[in-house]
Amino acid sequence: MSIEVKNISYVYMPKSPYERLALDDVSITIPEGKITAIAGHTGSGKSTLIQHLNGLISPTSGSVLVDGVDIAAKGQAARAARRSVGMVFQYPEHQLFEETVEQDIAFGPKNYGMSPEEISERVRFAMDFVQLDYKEYSQRSPFQLSGGQMRRAAIAGVVALKPKYLVLDEPTAGLDPKGREELMQRIMKLHRQEKNTIILVSHSMDDIARFADNVVIMNRGRVLMEGTPHEVFVREDFIRQAGLDVPQITNIVKALKIRGWDISSNIYTMDEAVDAIFQAVKVPRRPGGTSADRSGGAEKC
Repeated sequence: MSIEVKNISYVYMPKSPYERLALDDVSITIPEGKITAIAGHTGSGKSTLIQHLNGLISPTSGSVLVDGVDIAAKGQAARAARRSVGMVFQYPEHQLFEETVEQDIAFGPKNYGMSPEEISERVRFAMDFVQLDYKEYSQRSPFQLSGGQMRRAAIAGVVALKPKYLVLDEPTAGLDPKGREELMQRIMKLHRQEKNTIILVSHSMDDIARFADNVVIMNRGRVLMEGTPHEVFVREDFIRQAGLDVPQITNIVKALKIRGWDISSNIYTMDEAVDAIFQAVKVPRRPGGTSADRSGGAEKC
């Protein structure tokens, strides 16, 4: 099954002096069990698009189907379809509002009518996922946490719902490199454990190249490109047309190629670059970060 976006258009403030077409006949399919990245510059329509995926806003025209169910319909099936899509907005810490961290994380499961036992289990599961110790943080006010801890608590509130489809809008925005890496690794661990579908909105081409199975590039309210990371990044002209750039490692590899290295320029991840560099210097790569030199010894990478 999947999420199918069919020919949706969306107009902000119609029939007013501020009328603006935010989405223009957008059609995409988000496959189940995969990681789909949506990228685009500010104003490209990506945030408006994801708000359609669980019915937060309704399209001016077109439809959204979750597992074959039109989420705009009435009834239990459509309600269940909307609930299967969990949304983590950019800077989710701004959504915290309860007196304690536990109460804030429990709000969604409680609203869904879960039993006290299941709610408790979900809260502990979610806090473990974001690495907030239950004993230390559950009874604290979320507003007494650090900025990074508030971010994790807010994400835990959505993770506690265990949505089949998890939408993350710039989840690492504002985090330092260590925090970014830790959060992305936790998201990947959740994806492996729960076999859920991840929709990742990101400006980071490096993260997209590392983690995404599929990429959608938005520009001026339309889908400019769609495909695997390699299929998308090879069209550098289109990437730049959308106001984006290729991954940083790609620019480094291209610089090496200009300097005379025998290396492909179509490299988009660090692992690919390391393998290509070892191949270019004819040194076999060894596990554990060592490579054999030409005299049979070993040197650190």
